[in-house]
Amino acid sequence: MRRPNLLLIMADQLGAQWLPAYGHPVVRAPQLDALAARSTVFESAYCPSPLCAPSRAGLLTGLPPSATGVYDNAAEMRASLPTVTHRLRAQGYYTALVGKMHFVGPDQLHGFEERLTTDIYPAGLDWTPDWRRPPTDRLDWYHTMESVLRPGVCPASMQQDYDDEVAFRAVRKLHDLAREGSERPFFLTVSFTNPHDPWEIRREHWARYDPAAIDVPAVPPLPRAQADPHSLRLRDMCGTDEVELSGDQVRTARHGYYAAISYLDDRVGEVLGALRSAGLEGDTVVAFTADHGEMLGERGLWYKMAFFEPAARVPLFLHVPGEAPRRVAEPVSLLDLGAMLQDGDVRGGDVAAEYLAEGARAPMVMLRRGPYKLIVGPGDPDQVYDVVADPDETVNLAGGPDHAELRAEVDERWDLEALERDVLASQAERRLVAEALGHGAHASWDYAPSVDAATAYVRSRADLYDLQRRARLEDRAP
Repeated sequence: MRRPNLLLIMADQLGAQWLPAYGHPVVRAPQLDALAARSTVFESAYCPSPLCAPSRAGLLTGLPPSATGVYDNAAEMRASLPTVTHRLRAQGYYTALVGKMHFVGPDQLHGFEERLTTDIYPAGLDWTPDWRRPPTDRLDWYHTMESVLRPGVCPASMQQDYDDEVAFRAVRKLHDLAREGSERPFFLTVSFTNPHDPWEIRREHWARYDPAAIDVPAVPPLPRAQADPHSLRLRDMCGTDEVELSGDQVRTARHGYYAAISYLDDRVGEVLGALRSAGLEGDTVVAFTADHGEMLGERGLWYKMAFFEPAARVPLFLHVPGEAPRRVAEPVSLLDLGAMLQDGDVRGGDVAAEYLAEGARAPMVMLRRGPYKLIVGPGDPDQVYDVVADPDETVNLAGGPDHAELRAEVDERWDLEALERDVLASQAERRLVAEALGHGAHASWDYAPSVDAATAYVRSRADLYDLQRRARLEDRAP
């Protein structure tokens, strides 16, 4: 029997708790609500790393950053590393990528036969962190508080331009696949950059929210004396404590993020609508997820780079035609998504994650087992939270009865000293190479897709009606 088509839709910096499908009372995302209502919804899905490139590499390979070497957003993913895309292609799938995947290095495909857009972020080594420097010694590409201070209505922006193109190209590709009628099943990845900051969104999406209805953080900013060391490093890196935010400013930033989710929801609706109208919906498994979450002011933190629930827990919906919807409470990892897509195997249990990038001074790791989450960083006090009984992670249970067992598992899984040496060596190598490549002629690794206009559009009087007939796709929606 012909294997099902696979459609993977990704968001960027979208935490699970900010979606109505996970209970958020303010955010409006009807297209994602409808998808969740007919899907398996994973209540406790975690990213491999709360940062873009390491998390995406993990999703594609099933391996954590310590195994892929993709430690941060400027670490190369080697071309010989097998991905789910390679495996599906070897099984006869047509594989295509539309949108962001943040591959670093000369290989910008990693098993995809075709890539329909460029990436929104660079493929070079320039964003290499330097653990030798304190977080207050800020590199020019670090997150700042500008996105929090300056969200607002914007009829056009880089991120909207990009996602408009991603949606357009994805819709066009689905129509093309239906027109071609190939016997090969497809694996199409559609990856948007919203709701990643900056939150510059059109008026129609901004206006969907009443400013008075925007909620404030459940956990207010913590005094420095009460915050954990990693949170303090992130605050220092971003300059968070150098800005005194009013309640209105916090609500406005959240307003912008919620509007960005609604904008994303519309684009997802366009893609799912094309799948339906092309007659492909009944033969296609659809997965929706994000690379990591967003703190959005909780605990006084913004953006990602932390293991608290808003940054580490991501949405994950899996719609298989003919299967009844359900909700899965057991923790799962995006490291297992490739296996879920290939064989439908839903794997739950212990979940591990790593953070090896800017804002840290040594490897940070997380282990989720049952209701408990352990966060470990060399030199930092351990943190243990019962995320079921205490979802806002306000009570550190370190030293309690479950701590020793969790810590023993962490010590068994990771050699943190060796990992620190590997990361520091990688950073040193990449800093040298990036500096060298900044001199002389520049050879870009950024992906530049080719558009075959010679065969897509009319080029002579003779082919006019034949091309129009071949390009016409009848609406097959029921």
